[in-house]
Amino acid sequence: MSWDFETDPDFEEKLAWMREFVKEEVWPLEVIVDETDQQTFMRLLRSLQDEVKKRKLWATHLPPELGGQGYGQVKLGLMHEVEGSTMWAPIVFGNQAPDSGNSEVLAHFGTPEQKERWLHPLLDGKLRSAFSMTEPETAGSDPTLLQSRAELVGDQWVINGHKWYTSNGMIADFLIAMVVTEPDADAYHRTSMILVPTADTPGLRRVRNVPTMGGDERWGYGHAEVYYEDVRVPQENLIGKRGQGFEIAQVRLGPGRIHHCMRWLGQSQRAFDILCERALQREAFGGPLAAKQTVQNWIADSAAEMQAARLMTLHAAWTIDKHGATAARKEIGLIKFFGAKVLHDVIDRAIQINGALGYSSDLPLESMYRHARAARLYDGPDEVHRQTVARLVLKDYKRPDGIYPTDHIPTRREAAQRKFADMLEQATANL
Repeated sequence: MSWDFETDPDFEEKLAWMREFVKEEVWPLEVIVDETDQQTFMRLLRSLQDEVKKRKLWATHLPPELGGQGYGQVKLGLMHEVEGSTMWAPIVFGNQAPDSGNSEVLAHFGTPEQKERWLHPLLDGKLRSAFSMTEPETAGSDPTLLQSRAELVGDQWVINGHKWYTSNGMIADFLIAMVVTEPDADAYHRTSMILVPTADTPGLRRVRNVPTMGGDERWGYGHAEVYYEDVRVPQENLIGKRGQGFEIAQVRLGPGRIHHCMRWLGQSQRAFDILCERALQREAFGGPLAAKQTVQNWIADSAAEMQAARLMTLHAAWTIDKHGATAARKEIGLIKFFGAKVLHDVIDRAIQINGALGYSSDLPLESMYRHARAARLYDGPDEVHRQTVARLVLKDYKRPDGIYPTDHIPTRREAAQRKFADMLEQATANL
C-alpha cells in the first residue's frame, strides 16, 4: 500500500507563519501570565485570536460551514505540532481541549437547534464547555463500567451520578455528560450523551477542581468533580441517538489522539532544543557536554524517537483521512503509548543535562515534565492501547499446525527436499 503526507505549498506557507507567530507572539504569554490579571490576559489572547481568524486558521478542525477550514487529519496534525510547543497556542487557534472535541461532537451529531444554541456560541468564544465522563468509582480504562444514569421521565432526562476530571467543569457554561440510559443493552450500547447547562440547573453540584501534579487550576480552569443529583434537562438535550454514547466517544477520541500526539511532538522539540543548546553551552571535565558520548547518545536517541513518533502519527492521520477512524484503530493505539513515552523521555533527558537549572522553574522543563506524566493516562492508559494493538496485530495471524512455528528449519528442510526432489535427483545423476 502506498501512502504520503505531502501538503500543498499554500499550506506550507501557513505552517511557516504559524511557527513564527507562535514563537514570537504566543510564547511570551508564558512568562507574564502570573503577573497579569485575568481580564488583561484575556484581552491579549483575544487580540491574538483575531489575528488567527484573519489568517483563516481558526477552529480548522471543523467544516467551512461552521467557521473552520475542513482540514483533514494530516494538516491538522501538522498544525497541532506547531501549537504543542506552548499550552496557550491551542486556545489562540481555537483548538483547545475540551472545547474542540465537544464542538466536533455537536458538529457531527447535534441537531440544528443544538448547534444554534451551543455550538455556534462555543466557536465564537462566548461559551465554554466540559466533557463529563470519568467517574471515581469505576475504572476510567473501561468506559463500559460507567454507573451514572439518566432516566427519561415524561419529557425530561433525570440524571444521577458522580463524575470527576470533568476538565474546565467549574467554569463551563454547559457539560456533555456521558451516562447510562439503556441499562439492559450490551456493554457498548448502554450509554448516551446529554447536554447539561450549568447555569441555574437544580441538582448540579460542582464541588471542586481536583488538585493535580499538573497544577492547572488558574482562574477556575482544571479538572472538576461534579455530582448530578436528580438533575433534570429537556428530552431534546440528547446528542445523537439513545445508546450511541460509546460510538460518539470513539469519533471524538480518535482524531483527538492524533492532535495530542502531534502536540507532544511540538513540546518534545522544544525540550530537545533546550537539551542541544545546553550541550553546546555547558562545559565539564575538560570540554563541552556535547562532546560526551552519553550526551551524544541522548541527542541521537531523542532525534530518532521523535522522528519515528512523527512518522507514525502522520501515518495514522493519513489513514483516518483515507479510510476513517475505525480503520486506524491500530495506528492510533500505537502512537498513543509510543508518543507518550517519547515525550517523557526527551523532557527527562533535557532536565538531566541541565541539572539543577532543569529541575528549577527558571526553565519550562519542570512544568513540561509534570504535564507529560498525564499523557500516559488520559484518552486511555498506555496498557489499554498496548492491549488493543496486540489484539489487532494478532488478528492477522493464525495458530500454526503441529508443535513448531512455521519457520522451523528442520520442517522446512523436509518440505524443500520434497519440493525440489526431481531437480536434486537429476543433479545427483549428472554428478
